[in-house]
Amino acid sequence: MVSSGLSSLTASKAGDASEQRWPWWPLLPLYPYGRRRTLVRELIPGQVWAFEQLQGIFYVAVPIRMTVLRLRQGLLLYAPLPVTAELLAALRELERHHGPVVTIVLPTASGLEHKLPTPALARAFPNAAVWVAPGQWSFPLSLPPSWLGFPPSRTRVLFEQGLPHGDELDWCGLGPLDLGLGTFMEVACLHRATGSLLLTDALVAIGADPPAVFDADPTPLLFHARDRGDQPLEDTPEQRRRGWQRLVLFASYLRPAPLEVPGWGEVLALAMAPGLRHPRFYFGLYPFRWQPHWQEAFRELVPGDQPRLQVAPVLERLVFPRCRGALVEWIGRLAQLPDLRWLISAHYEAPVACDAARLADLARELVTRPWAPEQDSWATLARIDHTLLKLGLVPRSPQS
Repeated sequence: MVSSGLSSLTASKAGDASEQRWPWWPLLPLYPYGRRRTLVRELIPGQVWAFEQLQGIFYVAVPIRMTVLRLRQGLLLYAPLPVTAELLAALRELERHHGPVVTIVLPTASGLEHKLPTPALARAFPNAAVWVAPGQWSFPLSLPPSWLGFPPSRTRVLFEQGLPHGDELDWCGLGPLDLGLGTFMEVACLHRATGSLLLTDALVAIGADPPAVFDADPTPLLFHARDRGDQPLEDTPEQRRRGWQRLVLFASYLRPAPLEVPGWGEVLALAMAPGLRHPRFYFGLYPFRWQPHWQEAFRELVPGDQPRLQVAPVLERLVFPRCRGALVEWIGRLAQLPDLRWLISAHYEAPVACDAARLADLARELVTRPWAPEQDSWATLARIDHTLLKLGLVPRSPQS
């Protein structure tokens, strides 16, 4: 549900490219590059809102989310998004009804897509305190946070320098885990008033249907719904669903088992088809060939129509392959948080109904099933992991 005050605001800006401009996109050149549309959804009336954009590589795009909480002192922003005039206008509207932005939280040490927008968001709200996860790092040079744009006078480190709004929020950290080049750290936050558990990357819930954030421009869905590069982009509900499920397989496994890459002769022969000779359609270049059983691979990942709570495969194989114990222990601590009712991750579906029993079931599943597999759709991720190990870029014992 979208609040009435924000509904008209976001609709009026839907086609205004200047209001959706993100000038810092070259620092992290991900789709949709310099234009970031923002969808605002009211998740729990008067208390929790989701600000959602798309993010990906070319047209392999998935939702990325900033969650806004209404607290007694004002608004808290969790997991910042690229700052556009459209996003700021929506936040100013929330401030008008619910008080000022008082806290900005960067809940991850390694998520550049959340870290990069944080200084810009801090500048937009100069009276807000900025709290960051422990273990912040930068690459290729290790620079102090102030050099990266974090305001030194009002930036604090979670746990090390306290915890904000302890009378309304519970905080639970996963990590630190040694990634080789840097540290993985994620800090979850429970909003007691609504039972909403805010997460960043470690756990997600993936649904079978495309999220509403694609409605403004379904091109990524329609592009990947095709079987050949010379096919037009047909916009139907079934094509959107088909494209979404293939995007999920791409984002989860990089190269899922049912995907073949045809030769460039075939790709070029099908390119430049009438109606597709435009950069928006990559001039008809479509270097993919899906096998008939590709939907079975999706059903293995998402067995039913309801969103399934899980560890994203790309994180399981490339971030957590040798630290299942730490992850399971963290999930156990999350399950002990009081009055848990909803899970809101920074990616994919939200909110998702969640309680201690569901988290306990997930922990048991992670312990009993094969962990970080190497075969089928996992094979490409496994090869990357083995290569990183061989080069000494990731540690064999990541817990520090």
